[in-house]
Amino acid sequence: MKEKVKEALEKVRPSLQADGGDVEFVDVVDGVVQVRLKGACAGCPMSQMTLKQGIERFLKQEVPEVKSVESVN
Repeated sequence: MKEKVKEALEKVRPSLQADGGDVEFVDVVDGVVQVRLKGACAGCPMSQMTLKQGIERFLKQEVPEVKSVESVN
């Protein structure tokens, strides 16, 4: 499952990088994907919306076993 999640994150990464941000895979624990938002995403007030509406929705589409996505420091 980790490999599938990493592959899916690679597909999402270019759109984040276009806005000066990035996402780093940390781990998957019981279907919860842990990521670290970097660059412009780290301090952006819209980062939680990006995380839930963008990254989480996309990962659930690509990897149905994903339950949720959370940001860790």
